[in-house]
Amino acid sequence: MELNTVTLLLLIICLSCVIVFRLSKGVSKLGQLPPGPTPLPFIGNLLNMKTNNMVKSLNKFSEKYGPVYTIYLGSKPTVVLNDYAAIKEALIDQGDDFSGRGDTPMFHRFTQGNGIAFSNGEKWKNLRRFALLTLRNFGMGKRSIEERIQEEAQYLVKEFRNTKMLPFDPTLYLSRAVSNVICSIVFGDRFDYEDEKFCTLLRLINDNFKVISSLWGTMYNIFPSVMKHLPGPHNRAFANFEKLRCFVLERIKMHLESYDPTCPRDFIDCFLTKMKQEEQNPLTSFHTETLVMTTHNLFFGGTETVSTTLRYGFLILMKHPEVEVKLHEEIDRVIGRNRSPTINDRSGMPYTDAVIHEIQRFADIVPMNLPHAVIRHTQFRGYTLPKGTHIIPVLTSVHFDPIHYKDPASFNPQHFLDENQCFKKNDAFMPFSSGKRICLGESLARMELFLMFVTILQNFTLKSLIRPAEIDLTASENGLGKVPCPYQFSVIPR
Repeated sequence: MELNTVTLLLLIICLSCVIVFRLSKGVSKLGQLPPGPTPLPFIGNLLNMKTNNMVKSLNKFSEKYGPVYTIYLGSKPTVVLNDYAAIKEALIDQGDDFSGRGDTPMFHRFTQGNGIAFSNGEKWKNLRRFALLTLRNFGMGKRSIEERIQEEAQYLVKEFRNTKMLPFDPTLYLSRAVSNVICSIVFGDRFDYEDEKFCTLLRLINDNFKVISSLWGTMYNIFPSVMKHLPGPHNRAFANFEKLRCFVLERIKMHLESYDPTCPRDFIDCFLTKMKQEEQNPLTSFHTETLVMTTHNLFFGGTETVSTTLRYGFLILMKHPEVEVKLHEEIDRVIGRNRSPTINDRSGMPYTDAVIHEIQRFADIVPMNLPHAVIRHTQFRGYTLPKGTHIIPVLTSVHFDPIHYKDPASFNPQHFLDENQCFKKNDAFMPFSSGKRICLGESLARMELFLMFVTILQNFTLKSLIRPAEIDLTASENGLGKVPCPYQFSVIPR
């Protein structure tokens, strides 16, 4: 045996011993964590898991260890919450304790803990409070933003008509429409659908959602110190992030050239004003990097999750054409075909409302939520979770809970309808998460989903290129996010 090989084996043995010692020391120190499968050195519980479909493995662990248990992702202990009751108890009943953001290395390498989604402590509280107030001032949840969505939905109808009933991939069409809504709030204006830079940025966002949700993204989040030295698609994500960062910086510079503090035009102007007000505060949360990352968070989040839900939703409706027929009937009866849908129409359209909720439940776009962390030593169900413990609230376990949904594995709008066919709320519905870290754009997203779904179905019949029985609803990527397989369809004017 060559000397180099012997040296390598000795190093591996020594490393394993160190890791075993640290794990055993950590387990004794954190001995109040919930039980779970025994980890191996360095790799933790990975050999027991399907890393290309972690949710399936987490559900399997839950069958043995119950709804609250501990797994090791590499050498890091993580507490998993795997049913509605446990997630509600943590995120809502003990919401403040569980309000921290767990580390996601793929995002942290880019954000460095800045921005709304991935910051913690006072910085997160300050940025979230400011963002909520500013977004509301610019119409989020109000009539003014409803009109903006209606306008964008009509642009989308025009683009669909221009396909002349020929097959097309809806991905970029939907991304442009949805993104333009948040762009009008954040950047002060919409982009033309033919703007090549805009289209490129949307492709980058779509690509990053796929990479982050892939096996490569999962492995990077577990082994960042190793994966950062290895080739693979995960490196493309960081190149994409950098291009997005440069775009946001460019828009900020454009704003500075025409900035008028007495007349804020959009979110960026308001943030610049806040930066000016706090420039003498050495502890301020408002500086250029938090502006860049907060803007990116809003741009990315306000584009990808809603457009992916729409894309998944159209695929589901083609799989279930009988549902689309009922939607057309309700739309024609309540709205007709000569006026734009409004949010006020929703209360008179229980079946449509139920279908949209069922699409969100069944598509389950963010199955494991973003990781949480406890912000202090926390007592939870008889266990002691040390400050900083990472938490995975498995939202799939909420959306497919047989206690709250009669037939969770099937797409069925009746899950959100009562015996009188009136819309019925269900507490086990958390597509935007819940508690302190609930998505701050929830009201905007709900408005977009209703108005865009209804506007498209008011104007078109969806036509699949294959028989409904052959349509595959399985996700192409199933990690941090779920991404539907690419598809084409055609739209037939009604």
